[in-house]
Amino acid sequence: MTKRYSFNLSSLQKRLLIYVVVPMVVISGLAISFGLQLIADQEEKRLKADLELLGRAISLPISDALLTNDLRTVKANLDSVFSIGRVYGASVYNVKGQQVAEAGITETDLSNSFLAQQTVKTGVTQDDYRRVEGKDVFSQFMPIIDRGGRIIGLLQINRKASDFDDRFEQLSQVAWLSWAAFGAITFAVLIFGHFRGVGRHVVELKNAMRKVAEGDRAIRVAPNGPSEIAEIGIGLNRMLDSISLAEQELESRRKEEERLQQALREQEKMAAIGSVASGVAHELGAPLTVIDARAKRLLKRMPDEDDRRQLEAVRGQVQRLTGLVNQLLAFSRTPVSERVSVEINEILQRAIKALSYERDSDGINIVIDSTEQANVAVDIKRFELALVNVLRNALQAATNEIRVTVEVNEMVEINILDDGAGIDESIKNDATQPFKSTKPQGKGTGLGLTIVSHVMSDHSGSMKLDNSSQGGCCVRLLLPKSEGNKNEQR
Repeated sequence: MTKRYSFNLSSLQKRLLIYVVVPMVVISGLAISFGLQLIADQEEKRLKADLELLGRAISLPISDALLTNDLRTVKANLDSVFSIGRVYGASVYNVKGQQVAEAGITETDLSNSFLAQQTVKTGVTQDDYRRVEGKDVFSQFMPIIDRGGRIIGLLQINRKASDFDDRFEQLSQVAWLSWAAFGAITFAVLIFGHFRGVGRHVVELKNAMRKVAEGDRAIRVAPNGPSEIAEIGIGLNRMLDSISLAEQELESRRKEEERLQQALREQEKMAAIGSVASGVAHELGAPLTVIDARAKRLLKRMPDEDDRRQLEAVRGQVQRLTGLVNQLLAFSRTPVSERVSVEINEILQRAIKALSYERDSDGINIVIDSTEQANVAVDIKRFELALVNVLRNALQAATNEIRVTVEVNEMVEINILDDGAGIDESIKNDATQPFKSTKPQGKGTGLGLTIVSHVMSDHSGSMKLDNSSQGGCCVRLLLPKSEGNKNEQR
């Protein structure tokens, strides 16, 4: 497809035309006018000099002929001048202005001519434009002087006045045609040269900035053209890059602000849940203790096996509710204010021992596979509760074995791996939300991992959930190391 260019003058081209081309053409026109006038003056002087030269060439022979009254010789000299072709007419007069001899178109009587009288009187050549026999001529009057220096007559040579005008007209036509051609070429150079050298690059910049104004931030300008325009293009690209970066930063900050607002709403919701949970737990704790105690007392008195089984079921449900109350109390507890430095393997053993009181003969082995030794500064009871919750979840998911490993680098990392089915990726991110549980009805409260996450956060640590490459779920608990065994205030 052929690319079409518009020849409408741009604002920049119009300004160049007005402030550069027009003044340049006007100045050149004035220079031509002055030059033509100078040339016309010089051409007129040259033509006058030619007539004077012709007159001087024949004045001496004519002077000698007049002294001998040889009119034939006078006529022959006039004819010789007239035959040259540049002379319109020539004639000889006596000192009184009366014609003696003539050739071509001349005046018959100069007795009343002021120029003729001045020429005879002063002996100086005179000239002027005159009208002879209805023709405009240029007349030159030269005194005829004999060999003794006496003025004995007057020579008049006429030339057509149009000879001067015709030569000047031809010269003027050539000059003004050249000037017009110069103006046209200058205009063409302005239009096409400016477009090729500058204009098209300016148009590209203008189009790019128009698209930017319309909202297109992805457009960039190729740094072509003169160095100044290329620098403008580079500057525009840098500005657009800065704008894009600023918009990205604003978008990132907006998303971060939304995330923080969402987190704040979650914290407010969690605080409200914690307050309600604390109140519910305290209200339920005392009645559940009374129910369990009375059921236990009745169980001792009941000889009937079926009644005993029913009471055992009641106690089982009470214990389940008591566990839920304990979880609610742990969930609503405020952050720790005092920590104790303890060896990591020691607190692991305490958590496993605490869990053993709830376990039946499930046949699942808990193996601590670690030779690392490191101290951590923790609230022992709360951190033990977190470990118990993780181990309890692992027991419910495992089939044969739970493996606990400890790695010490910049942080102390506790890995608890089970050999179960693993955690579903679709619920992994929501696993720490309160009351989110994947266990069957009656097997979990949905608060275990929530409590673990809060405990780890209170201890400047973190919890990560992932599936092991060997199968099963891996819970990673990360804690800062502690160097001493003394109490550490926070």
